[in-house]
Amino acid sequence: MPPTGVAGPALLDLEIADGSAAPARRPQPPPADGPTWKFHPIGRTAQPGPPSAPGPLRPPAQPPHPRDDRTGRPPGNPHFRDDRTGRPPGNPQPPIAHPQAPQLPPLRPPLPESQRDLPGSRGEHLLQCAYGTQDRARRFYRDQVLDRLNDEMIVFVGRMEMAFVGTADAAGECDTTFRAGPPGFLHVLDDRRIAYPEYRGNGVLASLGNISENPHVALLMIDFVRDLIGLHVNGRAGIVDDAELRAERPQLPQEFERGRIPERWVVVHVEEAYVHCRKHIPRLQPVARNREWGTDDARRKGGDYFGVRADQGATR
Repeated sequence: MPPTGVAGPALLDLEIADGSAAPARRPQPPPADGPTWKFHPIGRTAQPGPPSAPGPLRPPAQPPHPRDDRTGRPPGNPHFRDDRTGRPPGNPQPPIAHPQAPQLPPLRPPLPESQRDLPGSRGEHLLQCAYGTQDRARRFYRDQVLDRLNDEMIVFVGRMEMAFVGTADAAGECDTTFRAGPPGFLHVLDDRRIAYPEYRGNGVLASLGNISENPHVALLMIDFVRDLIGLHVNGRAGIVDDAELRAERPQLPQEFERGRIPERWVVVHVEEAYVHCRKHIPRLQPVARNREWGTDDARRKGGDYFGVRADQGATR
């Protein structure tokens, strides 16, 4: 019996024989099937498998950007610079320098403290400062401009036989018209309101159309006969039916010359009233004439005085 812990010869031979045996092979995973190669984005080259698998191999994918033959860098890459020019390769021109936009002046430049809270528009106040007329303008505002009609102005309006009316639509497109009638056709309702009548006309309704969009109105009345003086009245206007205004003022004239009856009235709420100086107003002498109030006769209304209808007919 051999000592304990010592192997017998037969057992040693078995261990040596077992140690010299070749290690067992691990099972290989099955190769990827054909459809996987077919639909893979870069083809068979990325798939494991036996080298004898059928089908042609795809060439390797090209790099996403071509390289410059001289520098080996991507052409036109702004992160690389040409050693000679300091510019990006493939870009012969220097980068364009865009000039900064000029700083525009504010749309509403501030007014000096002395020009605030004055009558008139902001535009006229700015130009007074630009042209150095502030002192003269301030004297005129102080001495001649009212926000109502005084007694002398009311008498003046009451004897006028004509007036020029300026209006504008919502977009600022202007129109000037002429209104005339016997003395008193411009009716002073009170020291802050003047009303004038609107009769049947050519149907265009240009002034009333403007007032319906933009209530600002300018009246100019001039005495060409006696005092050679004018009166400006600026304000906001509204259109009032004849019956509505007569309900407030029954003393309005029932009819004017040759039976003309107003269809409606324009009521102007006074915001500014001031004088128009006389130095350039011509003196006129009234001459009696028979006026064809309300006529639709083309000849009596002036006919085609400027030849527009004849020109339009010739071009049609």
